[in-house]
Amino acid sequence: MSAPSEVPSGARPTRTSTGYKFWVYGEQRAVLRDAYHTFLRLPWPASLGLIMLALFLANVVFATLYFEVGGVQGAARDSFFDALSFSVQTMATIGYGVMNPKSPGAQTVMIVESLVGIVFTALATGLVFAKFSRATARIQFSKQAVITQHDGKRTLMLRVGNMRSNVIVEAHLRVVAAMSMSTVEGKPFYKLHDLELVRDHMTGMRRGWTVMHVIDEDSPLHGKDARALEQAELEIECALIGLDDVTMQTVHHMHIYADKDVRFGHHFVDTMKPLPNGDLLLDLTKFDAIAPDA
Repeated sequence: MSAPSEVPSGARPTRTSTGYKFWVYGEQRAVLRDAYHTFLRLPWPASLGLIMLALFLANVVFATLYFEVGGVQGAARDSFFDALSFSVQTMATIGYGVMNPKSPGAQTVMIVESLVGIVFTALATGLVFAKFSRATARIQFSKQAVITQHDGKRTLMLRVGNMRSNVIVEAHLRVVAAMSMSTVEGKPFYKLHDLELVRDHMTGMRRGWTVMHVIDEDSPLHGKDARALEQAELEIECALIGLDDVTMQTVHHMHIYADKDVRFGHHFVDTMKPLPNGDLLLDLTKFDAIAPDA
């Protein structure tokens, strides 16, 4: 993405829910210090691919050393592939016995590689275990929030559901609305407003939860229509936290609604349907479905 002319050279874009919006300049990045945190945030394919790439590059480095110093019995002197094969066997402790170091130089490289391989294996094992043991939640928020009349009051509604069959114990939800404004001094300011919810927690969260905020005189959304919310650059940030009753670990999830995700004069379609025999049908295909108010 090309930067506007007003943006200093070296600034980088940072992504928000609506795409690239903010340019950051002067950030002091610590790539190595944050490597562990970055690794845990990567998807599994990228994490495993990164480990295998690091392992391959380490073997290439030691293969180059074996190729230069020579002295590996059973390996062709001009074959880099044989040197790479011996390096892989050494670091992976395979030990076929076909190739072995016979010169002091090759033996020295073998000793160093063995030590590096032990440390690398320990680090890779720890990283994979830390990533595997992280508690994750399959929480889904509705794609859109709605503003409709409910029980005679104008109400902001959104849906949140647990996509697993477990129970999230003591699930707490906090919703914050961020809107731009001008201070008394005429300076632009991005203000955060805590939205008071009809119910901000559930003892045991299972499949669904309709979250409601009554838009009364005390609400920051009072008197605002879709145009006003767009001009205020509304963002509704939701954070849910609770205890997974299976793993007994804390799980959390966040979701952001932009002003374009809030639909006025619409309501959510019912997901619960009674059956003739008295049973109930929960239709999750209608989780995101909304319809215009009558």
